[in-house]
Amino acid sequence: MDAYDKGSNARPVPGEPAAAVPDSHEPPDSHEPSDSQASPDSQASPGGQQPSGEAPALIPQQYGDQQRDGRQYDGQDGRQYNEQYDEQCDDQYVDTALAGPPLPPPAGIAALSLPYQIAAALALAVVAVAACVHVGMVFLHVAPSNTVTKQHGQAIDEWIYPEFEQNWKLFAPNPLQQNIAVQVRADVRAADGDMRTTGWYDLSALDGAAIDGNLLPSHTQQNELRRAWDFFVATHDNANRPNGLRGALSEKYLRRIVVLRLDREQAGGRGAVVQQVQVRSRTTNVQPPKWSQEQVSDKPIVRELPWWPVSEADRAAGTRPAESMGTEASVR
Repeated sequence: MDAYDKGSNARPVPGEPAAAVPDSHEPPDSHEPSDSQASPDSQASPGGQQPSGEAPALIPQQYGDQQRDGRQYDGQDGRQYNEQYDEQCDDQYVDTALAGPPLPPPAGIAALSLPYQIAAALALAVVAVAACVHVGMVFLHVAPSNTVTKQHGQAIDEWIYPEFEQNWKLFAPNPLQQNIAVQVRADVRAADGDMRTTGWYDLSALDGAAIDGNLLPSHTQQNELRRAWDFFVATHDNANRPNGLRGALSEKYLRRIVVLRLDREQAGGRGAVVQQVQVRSRTTNVQPPKWSQEQVSDKPIVRELPWWPVSEADRAAGTRPAESMGTEASVR
């Protein structure tokens, strides 16, 4: 008889407890296994019995060789458990794969609430319409004369001038290569009644000093005086006589600008009244670079206009009261 015989004379196996002696009224093969040998599945089986001569089977462990729920399974129950467990794992992996990475939070306009989204959309629409209108106006301004510009030329000019004027001198074959300084002096009546003549005020230099270092210079500082002088030169001949209907207009425009500037600089001292003014231009050529072989004259060209009497209308065009405070400019 070997060690697995279940009879009363079975030889005990070292290290195992001695088998219990069966009752004389029951067959040897019908005894119940001990608590240490019975498995949970054998207790749950019908009749609570385990076939004779079979040891409890251990289910091969998967997924890290860990026991599920700390129990052992045998036979068909173990296989059913493995199949159910595998199906649950497959479902979990499939759901995770379909879900993908988490979506990022909304950004930009989508992150705003509905009222703010509507307001932002309206603002963008207004900006887009204004940009399209501006591009169209500039195109019509620089385009050759056509039916649209003939019918709506005034509206186009009102949109373009003076802020968006297009100047093509930079792309001309011979761009402007001169520095033109507009200067003025005046005969003033001082507060004590004496008449005196001021020195030359370099108005172009004053505008240049106001623009230098200024990130946002005004249109007046950049173009008012320069455009007034260009307007005068274009409507007068070399003898300073008007050559068209706009000659008188350009003269009045330039005179009012210089009177306003002299009053701002308090020409002749506090309380002095400007009686007449004289304007001149001082033109110097821009010297070519050292590597150029071009030769230009460095002698300035002076164009001096006659004296213009100042009327009350000229002073009322924008001059300040005589008692106003201000900084007196350098006189040349």
